[in-house]
Order: sequence, then structure tokens, then C-alpha cells
Amino acid sequence: MSTLQMDRRSWFRAVLGAGALYGLDAAFTCDRTDAAQAGPRDNVKVTGIETFVLTNSWVFVKVTTDAGIVGWGEMLKDDAKACAAGALEVGQYLIGQDPSRVVHHWQAIHRGAFYRGGPIKTAISSGIDQALWDIKGKMYGVPVYRLLGGPTRDRIRVYGRPNPENGVNAMKTQLRAFGRGPIKYVEGQKYVDGCVEFFKGLREKHGPDVDIGVEFHGEVQPPTALLLMKALEPYNPWFYEEIVQPLNVDLMAELARKTHIPIATGERIFTKWGFKEILEKRAATILQPDVCYAGGITELKIIAGMAEAYYTPLAPHNPQGPCSLAASMQIAAAIPNFLIQERGDNEYSELLATPLPPIANGHRPLLTGPGLGITIDEDKLKAQVGEPRPYLPRFDPDDGSVVDW
Repeated sequence: MSTLQMDRRSWFRAVLGAGALYGLDAAFTCDRTDAAQAGPRDNVKVTGIETFVLTNSWVFVKVTTDAGIVGWGEMLKDDAKACAAGALEVGQYLIGQDPSRVVHHWQAIHRGAFYRGGPIKTAISSGIDQALWDIKGKMYGVPVYRLLGGPTRDRIRVYGRPNPENGVNAMKTQLRAFGRGPIKYVEGQKYVDGCVEFFKGLREKHGPDVDIGVEFHGEVQPPTALLLMKALEPYNPWFYEEIVQPLNVDLMAELARKTHIPIATGERIFTKWGFKEILEKRAATILQPDVCYAGGITELKIIAGMAEAYYTPLAPHNPQGPCSLAASMQIAAAIPNFLIQERGDNEYSELLATPLPPIANGHRPLLTGPGLGITIDEDKLKAQVGEPRPYLPRFDPDDGSVVDW
């Protein structure tokens, strides 16, 4: 805490007494402690931005301030170097600004460039947005969801690997796990039967108490997608995710009308404008925006509000690291239409200074620390900085043509 803040608090204690200050502290801290690092009238400024690309392609952004408060965020893991460099460009605007004007900065970064949207641009906005919310929460000593009007729930359901010890009872499986390589434009009966047998085996293994989603991953062409959707229905998949690539929303909506299984999508869709068409055309009934490239916490809150009008829940996408999970959990705690958190059972011990609160009965407790509610161990993170993974094109072994993955 800076000398300025110490002087102010000392003065309040002397004039008002500890009892009066107790109520004031409670407004700005999560557990009625002295966690707040700045007050609403302190003149805090951004002083720097750093980015870190890890060997697994996770991209972190660190925003520093003249009050000693640091914020962390994450960005898209594809085109990792481009995202990292782009965030540093934004520093030309952001350094010297008040970090607490989070929504104002989101608009400035989004609209300050002539070209808008796309995964790299929105990833840059997303990572910085998370870091600024992290700073703002730390300034006032509260988790972000309290600044967003939360909490709307007491705990957060997660999915990953079913585990009777912690009660996780939801998972998903990819089609590629069904025992074959690239998928043809139109597959035959043998392939479809193999997929059905695989999923049937999962259902028999886990029983009806485990929710099992099916990840099509956009690697299936429409004729085969429809065959699989109908063939798997008898085994009650929880949802079908990315049944086709998300660029043709009309086609996705057409397929969605041909099954009673909920359709989920969103990991390759960006900002409120991208999700608007999905909602209007009822192409999906579960939205999966990614806080690292759909626009950050600011934009996911808006997307959730749009989705609520269509009675549509959010199940945030998360293939990344601890900032991704923590920021998604802030959204989960602040919106009414949250469904479940992907990879919410990942502990991220290789990057965190303190453990996440443990899962119980399939739910993760709300994060109570200020900001994103986690503490990045910068030494651990820097030890993993290196060359990101290369591009991952996939080819059909039969003819060498490029296929989706």
C-alpha cells in the first residue's frame, strides 16, 4: 500500500474510530480486511505492459501501475507471438491511463483501430481487459464479480474428468477419440457405427449420473454431422459441440433443428456481434465464449445478457491457463444464466503461488481473493517461457488433402 493510502486510513481511524472504519472497509474488501490497495479517489496510472509466451503457446499479459498493483490476463494461444506483440502496441495508448476505466479502455482498444474483430484483435482486448479488471478488483480489495453485481450463486459447477472423490460428474469427448483419423466429407456406416459403439461404451461405464457432451470440434462436414447426431441420440449426449465450422450460421441452425440434443458453440466466435446471429437464428442453445479471445470479462458479461433474453446459458470455453479459468469463474459468479465451467477441475499448480479452493460435490467454491482471485507465481511462469508450438495442420493420409482438426 502506498504512503498516500496509509496516511488516509490512519486519518480515518483517528477521526472516526475503528468501528466506523469497519463499515467502510467492508465496502472495499472481500472479507472485511485491509485488502484494498487503493481508494476510489486515488490517482492510479498504468506504467507498463509485459507479455509472456509459454512453450505450450499460452500467452500471458501483465499490466503494472504506479501504485504497485499488478494485473494479469491471458490471450489466444494460436498466433501466440502476434497476440503478444499486439498487446505491447496497445501499451502506446494504455500507459499513463487510469486502469479502473475498464469498459472505456475496451471501447478505445476495439474502436481505436480501423479494422475490428477477428481472433488476434479480440484476444489482445481480452487479455488486457482481464488484467485491468484484476487491477480494479485489487484496488478495492474485492473479487471482480462483486464489481459486476454478483454473486449470483454460491458455487460453480465444473466439468473435466469424472471423479467420485471430488464429485465431478460431467465431461465431454471428442470424435477423434472414437478410434480413427481425419473425417471424410461423407462417412459410411462403418465409421458411424464405430462412433456409436465408442459413445455407448462411455455411457455404460459412467452411467446416467454423468453428463457427457460430444465435441465435434468443427472437423465434421454437414452430411456426416447429421448422420452422427441422429445415431448418437439414443444414448443421450448432454450436448453436441461445434457440429460444423461456425462460419455458416444458417447451416448450423438448419442442423440444430434436426435434433433434440442441445447444440453448443462459441469458442471460435468473437464479441457480441458474433454471438448476435447465433442467438437470433437459434443455431445453438448453449454458448461457449472464451474469455481469452471473445472480448474478455467486459464482453462476456454483455454476451450473457444477450443470451439470457433467449433463455440460453453460458458454458465458458477454457483450453488455457489459470487466468482463463479465474476470469471465467468471475463471469460464472456474476451472471444468472451460467451452466458449467470447462476444465474447471484443472488445478494449474505449475503456475499458481497458492492453490485454488478445492472442488467438492462437483463444484468449485467462488474465488474470494481480490481481482481475478488468483496469484500468479511469476518465477514459475518465466521458467516456462519459450518458443510456442508450431502450426498444426492435419492431412488426410489417403490423398494428402488438408482437413479440419
